Amino acid sequence: MKNNFLYKLVLLFCISLLGISMLGNAQIVLPTYPDSIFNTYYHQRYSLFKSMPNLAGSMQNDMGTLPYSKRDIVFLGNSINDGSEWYELFNDIRIKNRGISGDMTPGILHRLKEVTDRKPAKVFLMIGINDLGRGVSPDSVVKNILLVNDYIQQESPSTKVFIESILPVNASFGKFPGQVSKGTQVIRANQLLKDASAKHRFEYIDLHSKFVDAQGLLDAKYTNDGLHLIGAGYQHWRHLIYPKVFGLTEKPALIPMPKEVNWKEGYFQLHAGKTLKEQVTIELVDGITEAYELSVSPTQIIIKAATQHGVFNAMQTLQQLARNGQTIDAVEIKDAPAFAWRGYMIDVGRNYLSMDLLKQQIDIMAKYKLNVFHFHATEDIAWRIAIKQYPQLTAPEHMLRNKGMYYTEAEIKELIAYCKARNILFVPEIDMPGHSAAFKRAMKVDMQSDSGIVYVKNILKEFCTTYDVPYIHIGADEVKITNPNFIPEVTKYIQSFGKKVIGWQPGGNFLDSTIRQLWMDDLGKITNDKQVQYIDSRHLYLNHMDPLEAVTTIFNRQLANRNSGDDNALGAIICTWHDRAIATQEDVLKMNPVYPAMMAFAERSWRGGGQPGWIANISDGDEKAFAEFESRLLNHQQQHFNSSDARGIKYSFPYQAQSSIKWKLYDAKDKLVKTVTGGTVVLRHWWAPLIKGAIDSIKPNQIWYATTQIWSEENATKPFWIGFNNISRSPATDSPHAFAWNEHHATVMVNGTIIPPPEWKRAGQKGNAEIPLVDEGYEYREPTMIPLKKGWNDVRIKIPIGKLSGKDWQNPAKYMFTFVPVVR
Repeated sequence: MKNNFLYKLVLLFCISLLGISMLGNAQIVLPTYPDSIFNTYYHQRYSLFKSMPNLAGSMQNDMGTLPYSKRDIVFLGNSINDGSEWYELFNDIRIKNRGISGDMTPGILHRLKEVTDRKPAKVFLMIGINDLGRGVSPDSVVKNILLVNDYIQQESPSTKVFIESILPVNASFGKFPGQVSKGTQVIRANQLLKDASAKHRFEYIDLHSKFVDAQGLLDAKYTNDGLHLIGAGYQHWRHLIYPKVFGLTEKPALIPMPKEVNWKEGYFQLHAGKTLKEQVTIELVDGITEAYELSVSPTQIIIKAATQHGVFNAMQTLQQLARNGQTIDAVEIKDAPAFAWRGYMIDVGRNYLSMDLLKQQIDIMAKYKLNVFHFHATEDIAWRIAIKQYPQLTAPEHMLRNKGMYYTEAEIKELIAYCKARNILFVPEIDMPGHSAAFKRAMKVDMQSDSGIVYVKNILKEFCTTYDVPYIHIGADEVKITNPNFIPEVTKYIQSFGKKVIGWQPGGNFLDSTIRQLWMDDLGKITNDKQVQYIDSRHLYLNHMDPLEAVTTIFNRQLANRNSGDDNALGAIICTWHDRAIATQEDVLKMNPVYPAMMAFAERSWRGGGQPGWIANISDGDEKAFAEFESRLLNHQQQHFNSSDARGIKYSFPYQAQSSIKWKLYDAKDKLVKTVTGGTVVLRHWWAPLIKGAIDSIKPNQIWYATTQIWSEENATKPFWIGFNNISRSPATDSPHAFAWNEHHATVMVNGTIIPPPEWKRAGQKGNAEIPLVDEGYEYREPTMIPLKKGWNDVRIKIPIGKLSGKDWQNPAKYMFTFVPVVR
């Protein structure tokens, strides 16, 4: 009785304190309590919590701020929290259990500083049933809960607070009469919490409605005493809050989004000890090669498809649906691709990449249903395909980079098999007669000479009879044709082995049977003849693209000038041509937006549609659709690309959220000209007028300004990507000058303070294709750290305009800027 009396006194004190703290912006000071009102178990648990290491607190004091993604996720509450092994349930060591059996809202307040000192990323709070069980009114309980929330936000402003509804109760078990008799009060308290969420800036999670049975009681399948949960209850809880814990969309983010998705009630519980495929019923039906239907209900998973490839596509979607590893939301999906060819090309002729890194890229292709791997393996720099008849082709002395590095017959067969197992078509490219300087160094003749064509035919015979591939790409662009018979003769020779031929357009004097891969806007020259098939790679060269602009332009892009493929328009291929030398093989994926762009391309090439032409800025496309796609993209970045693959190679994913950043563009007279959206804004595209920029009226010797505001929950120094000339990885572009962001002396100001440019490692370096880039691009150098104040921070960017033509083709005029917060 004494403890109950003291509890009520403390509660009244807390409520009065809350009233004071909510007047204006008064500083919240937690009340102090006599130890005697808390039981032995409370003190045991609390002393343990206080003894645990506090990494965030120590870093804040000594080393700066612990990255948000590495901070604790705290589950705070009473016995219902205490009864779970949260970090095991979610398989995440960041999750800390701060539940104490029997605890009430005063107990939470008494130990709250231990939580806030940790500066957690998130707090999940469920408390109040024990208060209600002691006769405290719902209004009083909720006032205390709001005090907990407000104190957390005061002391740890970057912490996201989730207040979970009090769970329902069930008196039929005959236990805990004080608590289980308070069903009506529980509903009242939950409604008050929901109503207060906006004002007090927390997210309310309604668990109550998901745990009740038809009579409004705690469902007996989740409890054995009417108050606490059994394993099934915790698993259900996990399923409901999983997206909140990890900052994901409510339903699994699917890329590419299927044609038809209809979410249903409930979910399928995966069975431990069985693979995902072992839990699926597969039915073969009539239909399109890659099409499938997928049905998930609480009792079964059914895949219907006409082919193994269709089943494979369904399994990729199912893997994404099974994001939490234990449950799959009920859903009905009908799906089929818009284009037959959805490809990715990698240039290994200029820069050798290991088999492991190639396999990583193929794995990601398969995950997102790309089905053509274009392997560009011969170049002026090196010939990287082993030819038994002519071993000199791969001799180190005939290579200019990665000398002696090439792909053996066994390795190429391994790549072909690796692709085939993932329903990916392997398309090798042996470039001829252009891009063949390495051939000439090794063979001492030009390809187009009489002896050269003999060598080429011998190479092709060995290749065609050694490898099981249906297509051979011959390149044939960027070359002066001195022998008009070369391309037709080589084409017919390849076809004699039952292979189909692909070539670049614009390119050589192809036969009509040659599939054209477009690299410039040359479509009109081939579409008059309906027999000619083509693949679109126009403005799909990732090496030329800014990472943020790449996702924007590819997402909005109409491929092959069609909403969907047909007998002529086969599809499209994105390409990575990293012409410049690299310091490490991983630089190809760090310096080019391969995986973010691949996912945008997977979405567009699977779903079709898009807008004609080329979109450089978010504002010129479908902003709403882009923002929705970006949320899915960021989900996948967080789930799949923040670690290393099974081979130990770290994923590179150069992308940050940009769809919510709004800019006002002003001219030199401070006149507002336009409002645009994005982390990267292209004022004038370097390929203008083919590609539209944000400002059509830009002229030489002008000055433009861009302003925005960035919100910060606290005074803190935070990382940003900043740039003004995202250097293409192809031409030999000069490095920036010392003490300048770019050659035009652009500036960045935050809250009136100039942000200095990086200390460039190669400031003023004349462009050289054999000197690797190191820090010239914002996406592969350390972010710029900027002090922010609590609240809104003013950003002002100055962009002087010089010549519109650029210094030379290696240094095009790029009038653009990037300013985007980096989430780590």
